[in-house]
Amino acid sequence: MTGTYPNTRLRRTRATGWSRALHRETLITPADLIWPLFVTEGAGVEDPIASLPGVSRWSVDGIVARAKEAVDLGIPVVALFPNTQPDRRSDDGAEAHNPDNLMCRAIRAIKDTCGDDIGVLTDVALDPYTSHGQDGLLDDTGYVTNDDTVAVLVDQAINQAEAGADIIAPSDMMDGRIHAIRMALEMGSHHNVQIMSYAAKYASAFYGPFRDAVGSGGLLKGDKKSYQMDPANSDEALREVEFDIAEGADSVMVKPGLAYLDIARRVKDTFGVPVFAYQVSGEYAMIEAAAAAGAGERDALVLETLLAFKRAGCSGVLTYHAPVAARLLNG
Repeated sequence: MTGTYPNTRLRRTRATGWSRALHRETLITPADLIWPLFVTEGAGVEDPIASLPGVSRWSVDGIVARAKEAVDLGIPVVALFPNTQPDRRSDDGAEAHNPDNLMCRAIRAIKDTCGDDIGVLTDVALDPYTSHGQDGLLDDTGYVTNDDTVAVLVDQAINQAEAGADIIAPSDMMDGRIHAIRMALEMGSHHNVQIMSYAAKYASAFYGPFRDAVGSGGLLKGDKKSYQMDPANSDEALREVEFDIAEGADSVMVKPGLAYLDIARRVKDTFGVPVFAYQVSGEYAMIEAAAAAGAGERDALVLETLLAFKRAGCSGVLTYHAPVAARLLNG
């Protein structure tokens, strides 16, 4: 106990705006944000995503414009996710290691225009490229194989690194993929390419709009519970994170975000590494729906939820609200 009433009045420091600012424990700035963007084919294309109001798929030229916008807003990183056309999808996801695929074209275009003014984070997983919507290769029983999938993920990661990706972000949840990708990056002289591992990615009900955005939702056969984590588990998340750090991850991610703030805090307190959280599509859509229904004021909801991530120990947040939040934070 640090004091007693009335000698100590805890409301005293909350009485004025300047005092609240002076005593504020947690701050968020545009530099804490990563903006996820969806890439599609064509030129001059802006394709709104019905289940993600306010979010669109952009052709490569539009992605470059969004990257320039991010630079202007002070957002340091954009995260890219491709909407691969059905005729380029296959059971083995071979398009993932095509050096001229959507992802690689978008990476090169951003780096050619913006250089090192912005970082490019790229998703490593096969679900945007497979005809069955799973993150890996299937055996004859429909089970997602581990080691064969890892070999393909390594090729995908190197393909993205050679296109200019700054951060490789494996989201597949295969065992051992961080070590395999790190060794391949080292052998390929990509020493400064970071790995942000989706270390604690849960088999969540909050991913639906994202799957619509990348075109895998209607294709998915079965579920992803054999490789994504059980939402009931917390200790297991620490084991996953520990393995990924040992294997060469520079930072780790918890996904989804708001429903798993306890995991982010446990990871930060246990390992002291940079921890990021993904405010996923379902979380974004709920905020938009609440605001549209008059259940809350949108700007306040956006900033309060982002503060929750920071308060839980996150170094940064992947959020579709990044440009909205950055404008609010910039005044």
